[in-house]
Amino acid sequence: MNPLGGPSSNVTQLLISWGRGDSVALEKLIPLVEDELHRLALRYMQQEDPGNSLQPTALINEAYLRLIDWRNVEWRNRAHFFAVASKMMRRILVDHARRRKSRKKGGAAMRVSLTSLALAEDRTTDLVLLDQALLKLASFDERKSRLVELRFFGGLSEEETAEILQTSLRTVQREWNLARSWLFRELRGAG
Repeated sequence: MNPLGGPSSNVTQLLISWGRGDSVALEKLIPLVEDELHRLALRYMQQEDPGNSLQPTALINEAYLRLIDWRNVEWRNRAHFFAVASKMMRRILVDHARRRKSRKKGGAAMRVSLTSLALAEDRTTDLVLLDQALLKLASFDERKSRLVELRFFGGLSEEETAEILQTSLRTVQREWNLARSWLFRELRGAG
């Protein structure tokens, strides 16, 4: 399912109503976005170590709990919602990785394959290091950091990312290549 396709005007209207405090709108919204959130969660979980205890359903439930607590949000559209949900899932996964890492003291942390970033076929890196690298990137180029978050964590296409960032497809393609190159150098130095 395309996060920007489908009955987006209905989703957008429900998001706006929910943001204004309408709990019935949330009940109607959940079935419309659940499949896409599940797809995002599965994508995240496929990139983890096999022994990870966090399951896709738990990730979705945690994201729901955090999203439900948001009050008076001015949701712009469906794309805005999935961008926020992607950021939330990133935070949940990074927090989970940090907890696991601190329990194991140097043991295997949650791993993320960066092959979807086209860095190298066999290159994997610690999710915490990736998060730190994205924070560093955001300190001098917020848009490229957000672009990586949307493409890598959110699983959005170049076209969807261009719509969310309100820029051209060519700019997204160029900045995606630059961001991947920067992350590869940064993570290679950290690893």
